[in-house]
Amino acid sequence: MDNDILETLLNHRSVRQFKQQKLNDAEINQLLKAAQQASTSQFEQQFSIISVTDPKKLQVLADVTTYDLVKNAGHYFLFIADQHRNEQILKHLDSNADTTNLHSTDKLLASIHDVDLALQSMFTAAESMGMGGVVMGSIYNDTDKIIDAFNLPQLTFPVLGLALGYPAETPEVKPRITSSIIHYDNVYDDEIDFEKLDTYDQLVHDYYASRKGNPREESFTHHLMHDLTKSPVRKNILPALKRQGFLKL
Repeated sequence: MDNDILETLLNHRSVRQFKQQKLNDAEINQLLKAAQQASTSQFEQQFSIISVTDPKKLQVLADVTTYDLVKNAGHYFLFIADQHRNEQILKHLDSNADTTNLHSTDKLLASIHDVDLALQSMFTAAESMGMGGVVMGSIYNDTDKIIDAFNLPQLTFPVLGLALGYPAETPEVKPRITSSIIHYDNVYDDEIDFEKLDTYDQLVHDYYASRKGNPREESFTHHLMHDLTKSPVRKNILPALKRQGFLKL
């Protein structure tokens, strides 16, 4: 069965090299519309998006993320969890409105979920338009620097960056773990089929060994062991969240 949307989703890959072609206003507006049509918790639309075009701001992102690709992409979007706007709206409607709830863990999670859904919708739309890109959680390397550089007020928090553009490369599709290891019926299954995990490990090893760009010896479980057992490097996230007025409930 021909299904363009499904084909786009199943052929997703991260693109880090872009043609020297900036996105035009029509393309940016189309991507923003796609992001805004994503599902949103309680229809409260608890996110904002910053288009980053200022070379100095792009350099800040490059320094924090350690990726110069942010300066070479067709466009860079910074996605913000945002309860500040809703606080302003409530205060406009009633100067005595109780906005305590906006500082809660519940509303923080809701705004982060809104970001994730909006970003994925934008990314899928971009890929359907012939673009590619990469999601950048590396903005967490120094959240305070991002907050200061972009003048983020209380009740906002930077969640993800998205670099988009027209690809100058065609990376191989990275294999995902078999669905039988992550999909259960009715209850969580605590028994991992390690034979299937070994098979997946080999698949990932073969992918890294044969890919055109940056081939290396790697497997899924080796990657997990290396990444999850090292000392935490992003210890500033919780203090930054509290600095921004979240996690009070």
